[in-house]
Amino acid sequence: MDPIISLQSVEKAYPLKVGSYYVLRNIDLDIEAGEFVSIMGPSGAGKSTLLNILGMYDGKFAGAYYLAGNAIHQMKPKDRMALQRETIGFVFQRFHLLEDLTVYENLEIPLTYRNVPRREREGIVADMLDRFNVVGKKELFPNQLSGGQQQLVSIARAIIAEPKLILADEPTGNLHSEQGQEIMELFKRLNDEGTTIIQVTHSEELAKYGDRVIRLKDGWMV
Repeated sequence: MDPIISLQSVEKAYPLKVGSYYVLRNIDLDIEAGEFVSIMGPSGAGKSTLLNILGMYDGKFAGAYYLAGNAIHQMKPKDRMALQRETIGFVFQRFHLLEDLTVYENLEIPLTYRNVPRREREGIVADMLDRFNVVGKKELFPNQLSGGQQQLVSIARAIIAEPKLILADEPTGNLHSEQGQEIMELFKRLNDEGTTIIQVTHSEELAKYGDRVIRLKDGWMV
């Protein structure tokens, strides 16, 4: 069976006045469907850059990237975004909730992308608000929430449409330890049900939830 993700000689560089500054160097990586992978490394190692390429937020890289058989490196931006919406749930380190939408509306968006009927959407959003204990916050806007609450909503939004692949950048960074543990247990359950999960983390403890650890240093896999 082909891996869900295959990277071949992927590199990311920024031009300098003289030469280039490489953030990622010669990354070869296969991830099987249903794996739970943790990416670790010091600050500046290229972890978030790699996650942004995997999440199709950054299409300017060298090398080849295949996702579920699709050649991402050859796709037009419009087609990439359509595939991203169908396939990936992304938990950002800085939430990326839409500031002019309520909590309820932020959660509803991934379902509208997938053309889920309105009545069905209402039920799914209600379940998710309940599951993450934010029913009382549904009419609030992101700037009315604490950092921890925004993170919970961000995670709920990432998983609400049951994506095949979840990418999480320091998913528990803004949560207290008990909430963080609950989120990791949730990820573990989703993974046991077949969802592929890739998380960036600084924590050896959280990395243990995964099947394997990929370590980056200065843009290289080590």
